[in-house]
Amino acid sequence: MIINYNGIGSFKLQSGDFTLAFNPISKKSKHKETRFGANVTCVSIKHPDFNGVEETDAKNKSNFVIDGPGEYEVAGVFIKGVATEVNYDDKKLINTIYSVLMDNINIGFLGALGTNGVEGELRETLNTIDILFVPIGGEGVLDAVSAYKLAVKLGAKIIIPMCYGLVGEKDALNKFLKVSGSTELKELEKLTIKKSELEGKEGEVVVLKSL
Repeated sequence: MIINYNGIGSFKLQSGDFTLAFNPISKKSKHKETRFGANVTCVSIKHPDFNGVEETDAKNKSNFVIDGPGEYEVAGVFIKGVATEVNYDDKKLINTIYSVLMDNINIGFLGALGTNGVEGELRETLNTIDILFVPIGGEGVLDAVSAYKLAVKLGAKIIIPMCYGLVGEKDALNKFLKVSGSTELKELEKLTIKKSELEGKEGEVVVLKSL
């Protein structure tokens, strides 16, 4: 699996010819829009920072859009969405948290989660996580300290921070790295990972450079 970061909460996950997009950035956002073709696009909240599904359409791919709770299977990839309430950009919105089984890797994607209270169905959905994508920027999403505490609580093997501001705004990221004891980390252009390479990892932070 190859993982690329596009800024805010937008990621591209590839396995062979299959591409999954999380939260593509719309042209209507103040941030740079996302642009690539996807087989599946998962949207956490209906806001221009996260729902640019038109940006992941491509002639050579049939883009299956998931923008809410439910259970789905597409090309052998299993996806479950669970709804939470958030206050993002001073608006009350539904944030869908996703668990994805892809390449035999369990992925947890928290979207724009704003609370570290993860219980019930949500906790069950995130029961066994290999790679966790967690927002850390505050201002409507988890802050750096709460984000790290939640990631540890969920037992993620790899933690990928997101939603920490515009390009060049690294205050929240620096705080997250400090609290996690990862201040010497360098940003990666991409993460290439296999299931076998996750063995023995526990709470390893990976920072991806925004494309």
